Formats: sequence, structure tokens, C-alpha cells
Amino acid sequence: MAGTDQSKAAAQPDAAAPVVILVRPQMGENIGAAARAMLNCGLGEMRLVAPRDGWPNPAAEAMASGAVAVLAGAKVYETTAEAVADLNLVLATTARSRDQVKDAYVPREAASVMKAHIAGGHRGGILFGPERAGLENDEVALADAIVHVPLNPAFSSLNLAQAVLLLGYEWYQAGDATPDQSMSGHGEPASVEDREYFLTRLEKELYDGGFLFPETLAPTIRRNLRNLFNRARLTDQDVRTLHGVVSTLLKKEGRSDV
Repeated sequence: MAGTDQSKAAAQPDAAAPVVILVRPQMGENIGAAARAMLNCGLGEMRLVAPRDGWPNPAAEAMASGAVAVLAGAKVYETTAEAVADLNLVLATTARSRDQVKDAYVPREAASVMKAHIAGGHRGGILFGPERAGLENDEVALADAIVHVPLNPAFSSLNLAQAVLLLGYEWYQAGDATPDQSMSGHGEPASVEDREYFLTRLEKELYDGGFLFPETLAPTIRRNLRNLFNRARLTDQDVRTLHGVVSTLLKKEGRSDV
């Protein structure tokens, strides 16, 4: 659909907007189409996790139809955890029901939640999985909540650019920029990096204590722990307190993880 007006400031990406993270995208054309969808909706920051065909990719630029600024600023990461480490609110898009207990939003609700979060001066991002299989369970476990698009149950799959455009459109249309009041007076929301540092420390102690047993169930237990703590929307102070709890328990046992 034609109609771009280069004179409009709204054509520029919004600096106070969620990061779009494409996890293991399989084709440069899909990355380019996603970049075009992003700029349509004022989204400018793209992160790529292990793109299958490498980066940069000429096919992406050809498909972006003018959204080359988004592609030029794209950053590449080896893992999803690294790509979301500096964010404090991560939403994961998924078309499938997951055996994980998380808050779940439709796109319009997700946009409202993200708008309020970013209006409070915090950073947020949206995870989009690879075209063929979507996000892995461990990647969904990194997120604070999931986003599910209610479509025809007999044919609900979207291609990557469609999914980005749908979430981006709801973001662009969301008018409520009221800061998130859930954190008022309780400190800043913890980043994924800080949450993961604590959880990795906790898992080590639980492994040493025999809690992550049997080995076949350990991955599920780890995901359940992440979901439990991520649902709590931990603040920086919460994470420091939890570190103190672990340190006190180790000290009482005459041990230290330092």
C-alpha cells in the first residue's frame, strides 16, 4: 500500500519504543520485511539472534523497501539471553500453548502494558521466534509474559513480518502512556541480566543440594523457577534481597559461593 510521506516526523522511529528481537530468523527477506513493518509503526531498534544466513544480508535490504535505517542499526547476538539482558520487561510471542505458568496477553493488552512500562523510563522488548518452529521453551522462560494472537484455530500461523506488523500496529495505536504504577515506591525493575545472574546462582546451589533431580526433569524445574520469579516482576531491591537470602543460608551452613 502506497502513501509514505517523507515530510512527516511520524515516519521516524520512536526512541521510546520496545526493541524487536528476531530469534534465529531464517531468511534475509523476512528480516527485511520485518524492518519495513517496524518502521511503518515507528519502531526502530532491531536485534537479531543467530540469523541463519548470517548478517548483513543483501536480501534483507532489498525487501526492506526503504527501511534500511532499521537494518543498518540492527545488532547481532549469539543467544537470546544476551539479546534481552539489558531489558526489564520482555514479552514473548507464541502461537502455541505452553506448559508454563505466565501472564498472557492479546496484542492490544500487550501494547498497553509495554506502553506504561516504557513511559516509566524502563526498557522493554518483544521476542519473535524463527519462522518454522517458533521460540524454544527456555527462551519463553526468559520472558515476563507471553503474547498470543487469537486467530482461526484451524489456521493461526503468521509469517514473521505479519507478526511484527500486528504487534507494532497495536503499539502505535496505544494511546495510554501512563507510567507503570506497580513499581511505584519499590525501586526499579530488575534487568533480565540481573535476574539471570541470581537464578544461575540459585540453580548452582540447588544442584549441589540435590534439588535438580532427576537429571531428566532438571530443565523443566529450571524453567519453572524462572517463571515463578519472573511472574513476581522483581525489582533491583528484590534481587539484592534474594542474593542476601542465599548468602545467609550458605553462611549458616559454613559454606560460601564466593
